Amino acid sequence: MFQGASAINLDVKGRMSIPARHRDALTTQYEGRLTLTRHPHGCLLFFPRPTWESHREQIAAWPMSARAWQRIFLGNASDVELDSAGRILIAPELRSAVGLTRDVMLLGMGSHFEIWDAAKLAESEAQAIASGMPDVLSNFSF
Repeated sequence: MFQGASAINLDVKGRMSIPARHRDALTTQYEGRLTLTRHPHGCLLFFPRPTWESHREQIAAWPMSARAWQRIFLGNASDVELDSAGRILIAPELRSAVGLTRDVMLLGMGSHFEIWDAAKLAESEAQAIASGMPDVLSNFSF
């Protein structure tokens, strides 16, 4: 289970260093084989390849009425590998699609990660807080 937030700077080539606490698991358990794709909320989804392959099969089986959503998820998917320095290269098309610049946030979301432009994530979280908790969380408590 991946969790936690990490502030990361993309280098000029669009490479992102994976934090050591996640890099070790991604290297050991998944041999550094990863997949990135676009999410309609304005971030990238970042999966270990086996996890993505399960989702990919489900998405590919969607009916024709969901073809536009297949394009978003499957059409933007990009297989990447961790390099020897523990970095991944985020393709220019994906960086542009979600507005990634230099300052990004990597969020562990259980089975996968989200990669956000740091300013866009802060704005999204502020909007969520201002909107209040959704009804589905009305019985949630720590």
